[in-house]
Amino acid sequence: MKELSEKLTQAVESAQSVLRQVTETESNKPVLSGGWSRKQVLGHLIDSASNNHQRFVRASLQASLDFPGYDQDGCVRVQGVEEAEWPLLVALWGNYNRYLAHVIAHLPASKLETPCRIGSDEPVTLRFLAEDYLKHMLHHLGQIGAAAPQSY
Repeated sequence: MKELSEKLTQAVESAQSVLRQVTETESNKPVLSGGWSRKQVLGHLIDSASNNHQRFVRASLQASLDFPGYDQDGCVRVQGVEEAEWPLLVALWGNYNRYLAHVIAHLPASKLETPCRIGSDEPVTLRFLAEDYLKHMLHHLGQIGAAAPQSY
């Protein structure tokens, strides 16, 4: 998990330097089909960090994990990410992911095969959740021009 942690940290450092160059005006412009802006995508990635933080920790403490599903549109809307200042979102996202890299590096090896069910999806392992977290983040960073999807 240490290698995954390092890859996450590298991806965050690289992307954050790009994201800091985006202006407030640019951050509000739709960049994805369906109209999501960079702010909305970054808000979604903050939610992903928050949800996965809980999944990683809880799965490490239990024999199995059942975690609710995720309403991405509702969560982004309710949190009003469009009204948040871009530098706040960039800083929160970067710092939360640095902490998650720390958490991932300290996941107990004995818990990596813990079965985890998210919503009505088929169970996956804690290892899969951690690895998929980075893939998911890189996918979205690629969409907003902050990382190539296959960077790491």
